[in-house]
Amino acid sequence: MNKDEQEIRMAEQENYTDTKEAAPAETQMISEPEINEPEETKEAVPEMTEETQESQEPEEATPLEPAGQPAAETKDQPRTVGKRPTVTQLEQELGREEDRHKFGRVLRSTIYVLVIVAAVAVLIATLVLPVLKIYGNSMTPTLEEGEIVVALKRSSFETGDIIAFYYNNRILVKRVICGSGDWFDMDEDGNVYVNGERIDEPYVKELSFETCDLELPYQVPDGLWFVMGDHRATSVDSRSSVVGCVGGDQIVGKIFLNVWPLDRFRIIKHK
Repeated sequence: MNKDEQEIRMAEQENYTDTKEAAPAETQMISEPEINEPEETKEAVPEMTEETQESQEPEEATPLEPAGQPAAETKDQPRTVGKRPTVTQLEQELGREEDRHKFGRVLRSTIYVLVIVAAVAVLIATLVLPVLKIYGNSMTPTLEEGEIVVALKRSSFETGDIIAFYYNNRILVKRVICGSGDWFDMDEDGNVYVNGERIDEPYVKELSFETCDLELPYQVPDGLWFVMGDHRATSVDSRSSVVGCVGGDQIVGKIFLNVWPLDRFRIIKHK
């Protein structure tokens, strides 16, 4: 190897060494240094939760429906179609409707019947069979105070019949002793005579001549009835000129039935 070749090799080795040492420097120059941002320039990014996500979602406006119009169906609400009723269901509903109408007719008919019955009862009680309540003790022991009796409208009466009649806006109950044209008389013991004959009075428990201010014997005027109570000591009747005899227009009816109390329910005997 000559001298020139040795110098060329030595030069090549030096160039290789220089290149090998310079490579890291170039690498350092190429690599970018880390840039630390100042803390003041950093912005805090809040964590996204479900609530914040919902709040950030845009609100949807719901359009107002005009008054009197049904709300429009939305896509989320499927349109429902009702099922048609079956023939059996229709027949059952028709039967129920007929039952309701039938009940109404029966109820109205019942009310009409009750009203008619009540009206007839009132007419009968007023015109044919008056119902009366006994007050006082002028008819004891035949009729006691508080008893309820029924009278029958009549125009003719006999001795011994018990009648009800009007006197000074009240109704009195007495027994018929004699009729028009008959002669009435009494003795001091309270025995009663009609046309000169003493009459039998088993319904009287105590005879009395009191309360009589008539001039005896006394003839009953035409169309009138002479009446007396069974309790002679307390009864104010035709023996007193204050009451006098009873006319046919005053008479309510003949007492024939005792209906109350139930333990004294009976047909009233007149003789």
